[in-house]
Amino acid sequence: MFCGPPMTMYMRPGSWYDSERVKKLALFYNVVSAFLNPIIYSLQKNNLLPPNQLVEPSTIQELNQSAVTEFILLGFASNPRTDPLLFTFFLVFYLLILVSNSLLITLIHQDTRLHTPMDFFISVLSMLDVCYTTTTVPQMLVHILSKKRAVSFARCVAQMHLFLLFGTTEYCLFSIMSVDRYVAICHPLRYKVIMNHWVCLLMVGICAAYGVVGGLCFTFFAMCLPYCGPNEIDHYFCEVPAVLKLACADTSLNDLVNIITGFNVIVVPLSLIVIVYINIFFTIMKIRSAQGRIKAFSTCASHITVVSMFAIPCSVTYLSPGSDSLSNNGKKMALFYNIATAFLNPVIYSLRNKDVKNAFLKLMGRGRAPE
Repeated sequence: MFCGPPMTMYMRPGSWYDSERVKKLALFYNVVSAFLNPIIYSLQKNNLLPPNQLVEPSTIQELNQSAVTEFILLGFASNPRTDPLLFTFFLVFYLLILVSNSLLITLIHQDTRLHTPMDFFISVLSMLDVCYTTTTVPQMLVHILSKKRAVSFARCVAQMHLFLLFGTTEYCLFSIMSVDRYVAICHPLRYKVIMNHWVCLLMVGICAAYGVVGGLCFTFFAMCLPYCGPNEIDHYFCEVPAVLKLACADTSLNDLVNIITGFNVIVVPLSLIVIVYINIFFTIMKIRSAQGRIKAFSTCASHITVVSMFAIPCSVTYLSPGSDSLSNNGKKMALFYNIATAFLNPVIYSLRNKDVKNAFLKLMGRGRAPE
């Protein structure tokens, strides 16, 4: 029906052209064939269900594979008495994170004595901490006081990716900061030449690219799974291990992918940090004066403390096979490396840095000057 009329029209010589006949042929293959196609195929199809025939349960399950349009975050157990206290506690923590990290960024930006590579990396770390916590904490605060704890599928995916992006970038930044300490201690005379402004920017760019790729790997494979019936996430935000528990398919491949990806974004940077600090340790031991060794060790103590607080709970969460690793203990670990570390980072780096203290006192002195 379709091939005959076009062949007659387009494969005949121009001298045989008949306008009336061509119009009829064009009407036939343009309108009539389009009308008859569904009728012919429907009559020949024996497995189409009549309108009143019941659908098999297996077919219903297949149709519901993409039925989940939102997730419900269970978060913490709701209690009318404790919810206001919990809300106040996390709100104060979040505001302290915003204020302390923003203040540290301001001090590093304004005081020329803090325009060093390490302080530049600390300011980037503070920005990541603000972004990292902002992806989860405001939503958690709303859900503590709200009865409706639903998030759309797209919003859950976006939160998952942003959380992993900032977290992976921060983890990679820790390894870059260890390299900075290595150059400062092992090659002090060439420190400013090696760790120049463009090298620091390049390192931060590599960390950001690492975070984007790592976040995409975790998120992409998690969202490729079908989510059919249950939609309650036993967590206070969309985290990969908790979301995988709701998948209506075998997650063994995802567990393998998560372990491989987690190895690359967690174990590889951590291994680099360990190797770097082993070299730093042997270099420090060569210093003759005890005071020089103590001073060199003190410059690394802050970084080692922060890395330990962040690395241990992350490794337990993302390198444990299976989805059962996320429970109440998993929520506590997520709270620790999501909120506690973001709060403690500026405190730890500030307390052990005399230049930061002096910059803060200088800023306070400027604020009192007009009075």
